Amino acid sequence: MTDSMAMEIGKSALIVTLEIALPILLFSLVAGLVISILQAVTQIQEFTLTFIPKVLATVLALAIFGPWMLHVLVDFTTNLLVNLPHYLK
Repeated sequence: MTDSMAMEIGKSALIVTLEIALPILLFSLVAGLVISILQAVTQIQEFTLTFIPKVLATVLALAIFGPWMLHVLVDFTTNLLVNLPHYLK
Protein backbone atom coordinates (compact mmCIF):
# COMPACT_ATOMS: atom_id res chain seq x y z
CA MET A 1 0.00 0.00 0.00
CA THR A 2 1.40 3.34 -1.00
CA ASP A 3 1.10 6.53 0.96
CA SER A 4 -1.35 7.98 -1.54
CA MET A 5 -3.64 4.95 -1.18
CA ALA A 6 -3.61 5.28 2.59
CA MET A 7 -4.37 8.99 2.31
CA GLU A 8 -7.22 8.28 -0.11
CA ILE A 9 -8.74 5.69 2.23
CA GLY A 10 -8.42 8.10 5.15
CA LYS A 11 -9.97 10.91 3.13
CA SER A 12 -12.87 8.69 2.10
CA ALA A 13 -13.41 7.60 5.70
CA LEU A 14 -13.50 11.21 6.90
CA ILE A 15 -15.97 12.19 4.18
CA VAL A 16 -18.26 9.27 5.06
CA THR A 17 -18.02 10.22 8.74
CA LEU A 18 -19.03 13.81 7.99
CA GLU A 19 -21.87 12.68 5.72
CA ILE A 20 -23.26 10.46 8.44
CA ALA A 21 -22.84 12.91 11.32
CA LEU A 22 -24.21 15.98 9.54
CA PRO A 23 -27.97 15.21 9.64
CA ILE A 24 -27.92 14.39 13.36
CA LEU A 25 -25.84 17.45 14.17
CA LEU A 26 -28.11 19.72 12.12
CA PHE A 27 -31.27 18.41 13.80
CA SER A 28 -29.70 18.95 17.24
CA LEU A 29 -28.45 22.40 16.25
CA VAL A 30 -31.85 23.53 15.02
CA ALA A 31 -33.59 22.15 18.11
CA GLY A 32 -31.08 23.88 20.40
CA LEU A 33 -31.39 27.16 18.52
CA VAL A 34 -35.20 27.13 18.63
CA ILE A 35 -35.26 26.28 22.33
CA SER A 36 -32.65 28.96 23.10
CA ILE A 37 -34.72 31.57 21.30
CA LEU A 38 -37.84 30.48 23.19
CA GLN A 39 -35.93 30.63 26.48
CA ALA A 40 -34.66 34.11 25.70
CA VAL A 41 -38.14 35.33 24.80
CA THR A 42 -39.89 33.77 27.81
CA GLN A 43 -36.94 34.15 30.22
CA ILE A 44 -37.32 30.54 31.36
CA GLN A 45 -33.93 29.07 32.28
CA GLU A 46 -34.57 25.37 32.74
CA PHE A 47 -31.88 22.80 31.91
CA THR A 48 -34.28 20.02 30.96
CA LEU A 49 -36.01 22.36 28.53
CA THR A 50 -32.86 22.37 26.39
CA PHE A 51 -31.81 18.78 26.94
CA ILE A 52 -34.99 16.85 26.16
CA PRO A 53 -35.75 18.49 22.77
CA LYS A 54 -32.17 17.88 21.63
CA VAL A 55 -32.44 14.21 22.56
CA LEU A 56 -35.79 13.94 20.79
CA ALA A 57 -34.36 15.69 17.71
CA THR A 58 -31.45 13.25 17.69
CA VAL A 59 -33.77 10.26 17.95
CA LEU A 60 -35.95 11.71 15.17
CA ALA A 61 -32.91 12.25 12.95
CA LEU A 62 -31.77 8.67 13.57
CA ALA A 63 -35.25 7.37 12.74
CA ILE A 64 -35.40 9.38 9.51
CA PHE A 65 -31.82 9.03 8.31
CA GLY A 66 -30.90 5.69 9.91
CA PRO A 67 -31.51 3.52 6.84
CA TRP A 68 -29.59 5.95 4.63
CA MET A 69 -26.71 6.05 7.12
CA LEU A 70 -26.58 2.27 7.21
CA HIS A 71 -26.58 2.14 3.41
CA VAL A 72 -23.67 4.61 3.20
CA LEU A 73 -21.65 2.67 5.79
CA VAL A 74 -22.32 -0.68 4.11
CA ASP A 75 -21.33 0.74 0.71
CA PHE A 76 -18.10 2.18 2.11
CA THR A 77 -17.21 -1.04 3.91
CA THR A 78 -18.06 -3.17 0.88
CA ASN A 79 -15.93 -0.98 -1.35
CA LEU A 80 -13.06 -1.18 1.12
CA LEU A 81 -13.25 -4.97 1.41
CA VAL A 82 -13.65 -5.53 -2.34
CA ASN A 83 -10.58 -3.41 -3.06
CA LEU A 84 -8.53 -4.88 -0.20
CA PRO A 85 -6.39 -7.10 -2.48
CA HIS A 86 -5.62 -4.04 -4.61
CA TYR A 87 -4.62 -2.05 -1.52
CA LEU A 88 -2.31 -4.79 -0.26
CA LYS A 89 -0.26 -5.01 -3.46
